Formats: sequence, structure tokens, C-alpha cells
Amino acid sequence: MKKIYTNYINNFRGLSIEIWFLSLVTFINRAGAMVIPFLSLYLVNAKGFTLPQVGWIMTSFGLGSLAGTWLGGKLTDSIGFYKVIVASLFLSGIGFVLLQYINTFYGFCAAIFSLIFIADAYRPAIFVAADAYSKPGNVTRSITLIRLAINLGFSIGPLIGGIIIASISYASLFWIDGLTCIVASISLFLLLKPKKSKEDVSEVVKIKEGVSPYRNGFFMLFFIIMVANGIMFVQYFSVMPLYYEKVHFLTEDLIGWLFFLNGALIVIFEMPLVTWLEKKQISKSIATFWGVLLLALSFIVLNITSWSGVLVIAMILMTLGEMIGSPFSNALALEMAPKGRKGSYMGLYSMSFSFSHIFGHNAGMNMVEYFSFDKTWLYIFLFLIAVSVLTLWLYRLLKNSPKFSTT
Repeated sequence: MKKIYTNYINNFRGLSIEIWFLSLVTFINRAGAMVIPFLSLYLVNAKGFTLPQVGWIMTSFGLGSLAGTWLGGKLTDSIGFYKVIVASLFLSGIGFVLLQYINTFYGFCAAIFSLIFIADAYRPAIFVAADAYSKPGNVTRSITLIRLAINLGFSIGPLIGGIIIASISYASLFWIDGLTCIVASISLFLLLKPKKSKEDVSEVVKIKEGVSPYRNGFFMLFFIIMVANGIMFVQYFSVMPLYYEKVHFLTEDLIGWLFFLNGALIVIFEMPLVTWLEKKQISKSIATFWGVLLLALSFIVLNITSWSGVLVIAMILMTLGEMIGSPFSNALALEMAPKGRKGSYMGLYSMSFSFSHIFGHNAGMNMVEYFSFDKTWLYIFLFLIAVSVLTLWLYRLLKNSPKFSTT
């Protein structure tokens, strides 16, 4: 047992103190993110919106994310990641508090767009921050530690959120989410010194190697794969909670426990798994392939049986795919970004999740409305199998390219 513990701790050795602090701030921020996993339930149960209306609200969520990540990438390259992170956290905290007072459909669409526009400027900035504060050779593990903090917070947040909903009200979540964002922002400002990225900002203006991400064929194919995978992944945060409630009759606190399982598995196993895979020298694009395939399996198993225990199996499969695919796809995006363009590349990479929100929630809600949950899971499975084949094609293209032969 002591050897297992020692080996686990060794996975975290060598990471810079700044990466640890960024992870702590990220944990504080994500621990308060109780609103998002329950947003679709809140909109249906507390606000009385229909499923198609919820789909359009979540599309507004995606549009805000798209605009925010694009601007976040641009601002990261021009004014630096530090200012972007601090401002995004603080202003989004205020936005979460105010969101609870919106009652109309169009008002909620506008409000959720504005809030996520501010909040998701954080995404490209935090990836560049991980690169800036990482020691040489530790970028993938640094990203993994930040993801671990995200998922530790995300596992605790929904669990507490589900309990709060069941015992108090939905409104309390907005206050907690907003205040934790503000606390994270102030903590970062007071305790972490700004640092220029590994590419000095003054040099970035003068020296930009390579081409923009939009003219990089390999990266655009990778972007399409990430969008397609993300469209299906986001179903776990809008359609899936409704499935838990309407088909398997789970209460909000039990739904919170399922999301806790996701985060707990990532916290315990992701870093050792990533370290092991790195030692095996797995290709980053092949790791991305396994992430897509395991996500596909997590949907199709739901059609095998009506036994509610299958929800746990599906969550484990999805989590395993997330643990393998996400850290390596993050690292692959950074690796493909030339000098002076990391903010733009990571901005576009983050925008892939924004596009996923734009199309994913709306498509999922309408598919369930017009077909059924079972048929929706089948169509998602078939779609993801096609995406996994596309990922293998990317692997072959990168393998045959001298610049990316190890990716």
C-alpha cells in the first residue's frame, strides 16, 4: 500500500509551484461550478422552459463560449494570459450572481451568452499559463494537474449542488458559483506573480513563425475532430441529466453523485494513467482516438439494459475516455502551435468546445424530443465511430509528416 501511495505521489513531483497554485485557483473556481451540470434541469423544472427552448438557451451558451474563447486567445497574445484570467474570473463571478434574476426566454438567452462570453475567455489563457509556468518537459503533466483540479472541483461541486437543490433551492447555487469565481480571481491577483509566456510578448508582436491555425490543414482537421467529439461529449451536461431524471427517476442529489464519480475517478487515476502512457510513448493522436472510441461506447451501453447500474458503467467509460483523450489532445494542440501563435491556436482549440455547445445541446434536445433517448444514443454512437476513423486518418497524416512524426 505504501508503494502504491509513493508511486502515486511521484507522478506529481517536478511540477513548478506556480502550476500548483494555478491548480488551486482552478479548483476553487470549479468547486463553485454547481450551476452548469444542473442548468438544463433548472431551466425545465424551475423556469418552465420546453426542451427546444432549453436547446436554444444552450446554443446561446455555445455562442457566448465561441466569442469568448476567440477574444480570450487574441487578448492572451496581446496583453498576456494573467490579465485575461483575473478579469474573466472576477467578472463572470458577478454574472453568475445576476443570472438567477432573469426569467424570460429571450432574456435568458442574452444573459447566458454574455456570462459565458466573459467566463470562457479564461480557457485559452489557462492553457498558455500552463505552458509558461511549466518546467521543460512537464507541459502535459502540468495540463493534467490543472485538469485534475478542474475535475476535483467539478466532482465536489455537483455533489454539494445536488444536495443544496434537494434541501434548499436552485437559487443558492448561483450565489455560491459567483462568489467562488470572485474568490479565485482575488486569490490569483494577490498570490501569483505575473509571468510572461515563454514567448516574450514584445517578441510575439515581431516574430510569428508558421501559419495561422486557419491555414494549417493538420490543425483544422484536428479542430473538426474536436468539435465533433465535443458535440457528443456535452450531452452529458444537458441531455443526460434529463435522461437520469425522466427515464431512471434519479433525484438531483443522486445525479450529483454520478458526476462526483466522474471527478473522483479523474482525481485518483488520471495523473498515474497519463504518466504511464507517456512512459509507453503513446502517440498523442492515438490517445485522442481512444478518447473518442470510449466516449462512443459510453452511449451505446445505455441501450443494452434498463438496469440503472448501467449509468455507472457508462460514466466510467466516458471518464476513461476523457482521462486518456483530453490531456493528450491539449498537449497535441500546444505542440502543433508555432512560436508566437500559441494564444491563437489554443483559442481555436478552445473554440472547438464552444462550437460543441452551440450545436450539441440543441441537437440533443431536439433529437430526444422528436425521436427517443434510445435512438439518440444509437445515432451518437454511430457518429462517434465515424469520428474515431477520422482520428486515425489524422494520426497517419501526422506520422508521415517529419515535423509531427511523434504526435
